Amino acid sequence: MNFTKTTEADSYYEHLENMSVGAILSNINKEDKTVPYAVEKALPQIENLINEIVPKLKSGGRLFYIGAGTSGRLGIVDASECPPTFGVDHNVVIGLIAGGDIAIRKAVEFAEDSTTQGWVDLNGYQISKNDVVIGIAASGTTPYVISALDQCNAHGITTGCITCNEGSPLALTAQFPIVVIVGPEFVTGSSRMKAGTAQKLVLNMISTTCMIQLGKIKGNKMVDMQLSNEKLIERGIQMVMKETGLSQSDAQSLLEKHKNVRDVINLFQKDE
Repeated sequence: MNFTKTTEADSYYEHLENMSVGAILSNINKEDKTVPYAVEKALPQIENLINEIVPKLKSGGRLFYIGAGTSGRLGIVDASECPPTFGVDHNVVIGLIAGGDIAIRKAVEFAEDSTTQGWVDLNGYQISKNDVVIGIAASGTTPYVISALDQCNAHGITTGCITCNEGSPLALTAQFPIVVIVGPEFVTGSSRMKAGTAQKLVLNMISTTCMIQLGKIKGNKMVDMQLSNEKLIERGIQMVMKETGLSQSDAQSLLEKHKNVRDVINLFQKDE
């Protein structure tokens, strides 16, 4: 299959080693500025995929991210932030990476080249037609990811992807592809840069929009967030104060009792 892998194309910049620190930073920033515009062009694709995910989540299904290297880590980051931010169970959004959890911190050689392990990893979670699987790979050629989506398709499981190469095997495999063309990286082939940023932006959009659609946000506030540290407790107190007009001490007392911002607000409004 012939396609242009723009993520591997030569950088627009030469002799990076001769640049000053200021020039390096300025040029990286110049390239980074192009990423949101590339994501903007993919908004219809992102919307299409989200419209498939939301009904599945509402009916008790799950969202899986599966990737290798930087892409896999980005999926795991997004998945791991959903429970504390939106108060959902850890099994609602799940991130998988080639090589397993050890690969989050340290690269596992050749793990991404397996054409069977991705499906094995998904089956460890009893994957079913109720779920959605998003393959993440900047190159669009990662065997671990493509083979997993192939198996999902064969078993009637909805598939999407986030990639940065148009016409890639991954984009052609996913039922609902998201393709963000960011072009050559500042350092040739270093897809942890613009491609990674694009993937992070898209993941933010997917999880945040899905959770809003699931009713996990009230107004613009994270009323279902887990009160797992002092910063979040203080944020929760401020939310309760603003919504109810209660004093800080009363808001804090109710929050300590009920452990959930939404519950306190609903309780107060019910008593009015």
